[in-house]
Parts: sequence; C-alpha cells; structure tokens
Amino acid sequence: MADAWKDLASGTVGGAAQLVVGHPFDTIKVKLQSQPTPAPGQLPRYTGAIDAVKQTVASEGAKGLYKGMGAPLATVAAFNAVLFTVRGQMEGLLRSEAGVPLTISQQFVCGAGAGFAVSFLACPTELIKCRLQAQGAAVAGASTTSSVVAAIKYGGPMDVARHVLRSEGGARGLFKGLFPTFAREVPGNATMFAAYEAFKRFLAGGSDTSSLGQGSLIMAGGVAGAAFWGIVYPTDVVKSVLQVDDYKNPKYTGSMDAFRKILKSEGVKGLYKGFGPAMARSVPANAACFLAYEMTRSSLG
Repeated sequence: MADAWKDLASGTVGGAAQLVVGHPFDTIKVKLQSQPTPAPGQLPRYTGAIDAVKQTVASEGAKGLYKGMGAPLATVAAFNAVLFTVRGQMEGLLRSEAGVPLTISQQFVCGAGAGFAVSFLACPTELIKCRLQAQGAAVAGASTTSSVVAAIKYGGPMDVARHVLRSEGGARGLFKGLFPTFAREVPGNATMFAAYEAFKRFLAGGSDTSSLGQGSLIMAGGVAGAAFWGIVYPTDVVKSVLQVDDYKNPKYTGSMDAFRKILKSEGVKGLYKGFGPAMARSVPANAACFLAYEMTRSSLG
C-alpha cells in the first residue's frame, strides 16, 4: 500500500510537468485535426502547424495555446495517479520475487492494463478539452463580430460538462469516443512503458538502471513518448473528430464510420493531421513527465 501511495504522488507530479510542457502542442494538434475539410480549390483554415500557432497567437494571444487546460489540469492528479498506480500494482502482481526486474514483455502488459484503467478518465477529460480547443479554432476563423459570438458556445470546462450532461444524453455523452480512447490508451501505454524500460536498459547496459542520470531519463522519456504516438495516432484523430462532432446533426455514426469517411475524403494523410505537433509535444512532455516521476519516486524511497 505504501508503494501505491508513492506511485500516486509521483504520477501526479509527473502529470503536472507533462501538462505544462505539452499543452500548447496539444492545442495545435487538435486544431489541425478538427478543422473542416476545405472545398475544392480552397485552402484549409490552417496550412500547417506553424500557421496554426501564428493564427492562434494573433487572435487569442499566447494564452490561446493553453485553451482547454482547465479540464486536464483539474484531473491530472487522478489521471496520472491511476496510470502509474495501476502500472505499479500490476508490476507487483507479475514480479516473481521482490527486487527482480520485470521483462520488457511484462512491462508491456503492465502498460496495457494501466491504459485500460485510465481510459475512463481520459475520455470525458479529452472531450471537454477538444470542444474548447475546437471552439478556439472556430473563433479564430470567424470574420465578423456576429460570427465570433455565434462560434462561442462554451464559457469554460464546467460549461462544456453542463451542456453535455443537459443536452447530449447525460453522463453517457461525456464518454463519447470511449472506444477510440481504448484503442489509443491500451496499445499506446503498453508500447510507451515497454519502450521506456527497454531504452533505459539499453543506456545502462543491463537490467539495473538505478545509476542512470537525469539526462538518460530525459532521453528515455522522450523515446517513450514518441513510441506512444507513433503507434496510435490515427485512433487519436478518430477520437477527436467524434468528440467535436455535432450532437444533433452528426457527421459520423461511430468510430469506423469516421475512419472510413476521413480515409475517403482526405486519404491516409487525413489520419495524420496534426501528427507533427503531436510528436513535437510527445518528446519534451513525456521526458518531463518521466523525469519528474522518477525524481519524486526516488525522493520518497
């Protein structure tokens, strides 16, 4: 039980570090993912990640890059507590005897279990975040005062939650996109934790990684983050478009319908919209997360 509390505290600190470093990149990713497909002969609202940053800062200021951070900030403790605590408890179940390192395959299983558990928190949190980020994109693209007013649907994270609970099927509405969330979090976290441990052992030259310095932990965390997004990115695109889809006049009937329509209208590249910002975010954000986790965990004993 003491180890669970240590994982809980360390995961919370790691999650906070990850959020502060990575949220601006995530805002740009969601804006690129959720922008409407341009009509033939017309340019998209954002021509790329750099253009999205410029337009966001020009219309909303630097704070626009942190749009929607209230929801994940409010739940970062619970999210990372679940992720690292479930992973830690599964490590205890799979470990043959105290002090014996797990195999990389066992770390993969631990990450998958942690990903499944955390999906139930990730889905409603990300729905709120994506709605606010997509709203910011709509406001940025509005050309008149009336269109700006029309684009502003939510006053903040709690307003999104109230609207969904009241008008989109109650609590079930907050779990819109749960299936693609599972499809992202389970294999993504399995791969991330396995890659993290494997790279640490590569740097250490063996299974004892206790002597690794902060620089090595930063490198391993960055590799782990890149591994996460490299394997699951298309499912994140599907999740995002489902979560910002209009409830009364939906464009998609479900995950597979969204996948097919994106593939048909935009090709494979449509499933990788925002991939650049996601990868640019994953390396420093996960490096910060794992470093903060390891340092906190070490200080707690």
